[in-house]
Amino acid sequence: MNEFTKLPPAQAARLAAPVLTGETSLVLNLLGCPIEEGAGQRGSAMGPAAYRTAGLTERLRTLGHKVTDLGDVSLGDLPDVHAPAPARNTAQVAAWSRAIAARARALAETPGIPIYLGGDHALSLGTLAGHAAAAKAMGRPLFVLWLDAHPDFNTFETTESGNLHGTPLAFACGLPGGETLLGAPLEAPVDARNICLLGLRSIDPAEHGLLATSGAMLRDMRAIDEHGITALLEPFLDRVIAEDGLLHVSLDVDFLDPGIAPAVGTTIPGGATFREAHLVMELLHDCARVTSLDLVELNPFLDLRGQTANLMVDLTASLFGQRVLDRTTRSF
Repeated sequence: MNEFTKLPPAQAARLAAPVLTGETSLVLNLLGCPIEEGAGQRGSAMGPAAYRTAGLTERLRTLGHKVTDLGDVSLGDLPDVHAPAPARNTAQVAAWSRAIAARARALAETPGIPIYLGGDHALSLGTLAGHAAAAKAMGRPLFVLWLDAHPDFNTFETTESGNLHGTPLAFACGLPGGETLLGAPLEAPVDARNICLLGLRSIDPAEHGLLATSGAMLRDMRAIDEHGITALLEPFLDRVIAEDGLLHVSLDVDFLDPGIAPAVGTTIPGGATFREAHLVMELLHDCARVTSLDLVELNPFLDLRGQTANLMVDLTASLFGQRVLDRTTRSF
């Protein structure tokens, strides 16, 4: 009998998993996705460069992982795409979605865990489309943890701003519009019942109706205040383990409180604290089921001496095995 015997099987398996640092070396593949056309202001195209400047590759290598930087996604010609107003920059977002989806599908079938460096959240239509198709081919379910102040569950018909970074999750679930951007029907729409949206605090009126019938797990900041991160996230992770699922994590900078992460164009007060965010990453590490990761909406033009970029690198390191005792003191 060990210390985990009295715990539920899935939780025991998660807590008994080896710490990655010094014990398990992973293959991590970084891919820059410098898209900014889905957002309401420019700047997130500089996100991939900011992660590299903040030392993401070096930090992950210090944890014992093999890290390869694959450079940035490149675009071909813009497709002839039309969408109803007020949707903006549809041709550009379509080009990015198609290019990213192709790279994501290939990376999902390659050894290693891809980390997509954004770029605005519109990039996630491509990453989800690619990984969902690969999961289907493997015969395994794809689960999605959406860490964001917004659900990004609008469509061409419901968006008020016309900014397509507010649509990728809806389109990836098969709502009308995704096929327009991808140039073909989704090979494997994401099952909304396999999605957990954590940290919500800004939902458009039309999104409420779409989400209410979607079956997705919705966890807003009030729920976090009342129940705590662990109680909300563990049941979802236990289900991923029980169903032998693949787990895609999409981390938006505005999941975090703007007081600690100002470099985002969609600041909403009341986000996750430093410790709450690291706890999420540590639980994901313990779960040992993350198979792909989006880091999105970092806008270095809005940052303060690299504060947000450094924090996002810290969080990524926590997901891949950095422990509290490993942390160094840093002045800003």
